Amino acid sequence: MARIRKDEKREAPALSTSSLPDIIFMLLFFFMAVTSMKEVTYKVKVTPPEATELQKLENKSMVRYVYVGKPTAEFKKVFGSETRIQLSDAFADISELEKYVVSERSAMKEGDQNLLTISIKADKDTRMGVITDIKQALRRAYALKISYAAQQRVSY
Repeated sequence: MARIRKDEKREAPALSTSSLPDIIFMLLFFFMAVTSMKEVTYKVKVTPPEATELQKLENKSMVRYVYVGKPTAEFKKVFGSETRIQLSDAFADISELEKYVVSERSAMKEGDQNLLTISIKADKDTRMGVITDIKQALRRAYALKISYAAQQRVSY
């Protein structure tokens, strides 16, 4: 008969790590695919107005956003509580809007420059005079395709 030795300690086999890089890269690609990058840090509070007839923008790569609203709590101490304009990640005056449109248009491909659309994301409490000033500045910069951001009105 065979004798079983219990008093000898066996060593556990080494853990195979050959597939570990494959698993790491698979997780990396998964998170890259499902993560969306935040385009801009909001420095103004934007609560879009409600609308009934909405249309989605088709080619968002041709859209540049102008954010209009009151500064968020962290920027109220520096900029006050008056309505401000945000272009990309910085506050701007209406006089800087033309320069912004020209620089954004020149950064695009030549064939796509006429497809540039400016989307105004304004707070619902923004005065219409500010919106009119923005539209006049866009007209001077020959940015004639303008869209307004809104949210769907909920019917009761």
